[in-house]
Amino acid sequence: MDPAITFHGAAGTVTGSCLLIEAGGARLLVDCGLFQGPKTVKALNWRPFPFEPRAIDAVVLTHAHIDHSGLIPRLVKEGFRGPVHATVATVDLCRFMLPDSGFIQETEVERLNRRNAARGQAAVTPIYTRADAEAALGRFRGVAYDRWLDLPGAMRARFWNAGHLLGSASVELVLPGGAHLLVSGDIGPGSKQFVADAEAPHDPDWLVLESTYGDRERDDPTPVERRAMLRTEVEAALKAGGNLLIPAFAVERTQELLHDLDLLMERGELPSVPVVIDSPLAAEATRTFRQHLEELPEETEPAETFLSGPNIRVTASVEESKKLNAVAGGIIILSASGMADAGRIRHHLLNNLWRPQATVLFVGYQAPGTLGRLLVDGATEVSIMGQEVAVRARIRRLDVYSGHADRQGLLDWVAARGSVKRGVFLVHGEPEARESLAGSLRERGLAVMLPEMDASYALPAHGAARARGAAARLSPEAAQARFDWHNERAALLLELRRRVEQAGDDAARAALLRRVREALRG
Repeated sequence: MDPAITFHGAAGTVTGSCLLIEAGGARLLVDCGLFQGPKTVKALNWRPFPFEPRAIDAVVLTHAHIDHSGLIPRLVKEGFRGPVHATVATVDLCRFMLPDSGFIQETEVERLNRRNAARGQAAVTPIYTRADAEAALGRFRGVAYDRWLDLPGAMRARFWNAGHLLGSASVELVLPGGAHLLVSGDIGPGSKQFVADAEAPHDPDWLVLESTYGDRERDDPTPVERRAMLRTEVEAALKAGGNLLIPAFAVERTQELLHDLDLLMERGELPSVPVVIDSPLAAEATRTFRQHLEELPEETEPAETFLSGPNIRVTASVEESKKLNAVAGGIIILSASGMADAGRIRHHLLNNLWRPQATVLFVGYQAPGTLGRLLVDGATEVSIMGQEVAVRARIRRLDVYSGHADRQGLLDWVAARGSVKRGVFLVHGEPEARESLAGSLRERGLAVMLPEMDASYALPAHGAARARGAAARLSPEAAQARFDWHNERAALLLELRRRVEQAGDDAARAALLRRVREALRG
């Protein structure tokens, strides 16, 4: 039987990365990530896996980001007993990122169940718990870059630095019969502060390529230019008089920002104001970065002073985090998550979004349907943890800390691979991004496929990939939707409240509500 590849995540979406490789009688997953974005997509995290976890022989993990690793605890919880192979740094990052993810699942569900109880609705259970995640870590095995790893089914693999995140990797797989399948993982933009530029082998037969920024080109600045742009944003935020909130991924993005803020304040280019890291996860990540200083190409500071300037402080407890609510201005708060979809940043947004003096600065990609995407797209009101909040704060975006290669960077990376002999599968991108990148790759003579959710392909020894029948858990329209019915409902309720409040008098309000009821009955 021909080897086969099935796209169980990041197909028509940007999250939930999960590839199933079947070859030589074995079943291998490359990544097993959490779905993020609209609730319709996130619901896949609770639905049954489209495969039997006990039947998976091994997992190969490209990097530690939760949209690539975040369902591994559930996989283990439901019967997976094989190894999880990852680079050493990825294993180190997962040791605290996955338990933190489990804790978030528990706290989010606890909050939801309190609301459900008040509404007379049934309780729900977490996808997995902190204890589940800690148990799953026993499956992890650290592997060095550029070292061949024997896998079940006579497959072999090795990791290549992907330039995206500490420990991130592209995965080269040799299938039975000798065909080479290269899975890009997330490709970095090059010249990153804490990661060497991406590398990968030449002349693969098949390539699975991310396309996050497949339709966008950035004029990536030098480190000096980047810090100057950050300085301009911080100066404007402080001048406005409120707090500066930066939703930032706890791993790497926070460390990059800390490094630049520390340098700017140390050199007197910014005033010395408190920089609060309201994320225990970020504190753990910073310690891990210190452990891997030899892998950070730009960093030369000794471990004891790395990312520990006099203005930087970390909130260790929920109580310390809550005390920040009493501060109305003059501090910089970095808090996860980067898309403002979970974690402590939502509490800070509740406390600051309605303040015209406050500033929210986004420094990374915002997936469709997330709170971060709603804000950068110009929402004037949002719902956070069931509370309606007016958006009066300054919403800013600084896309110079991206961990992803842009369109030209992806094209250059593919060109550097030499010939891709058999074809390219584009994943991990919104529809416009995939289509745009696909067009450019086809112009270069490459065969390009755009797999949808749960699409499966046979990879024969000769000829093109053949589509196999597959039962999709989501339609392409649902998987690719920027907003689902949950987003639409929240927007409608906010609009209705605003229209009722703006009606001229009580009679007008009653008439408006009567028309809404009549429309619902109709």
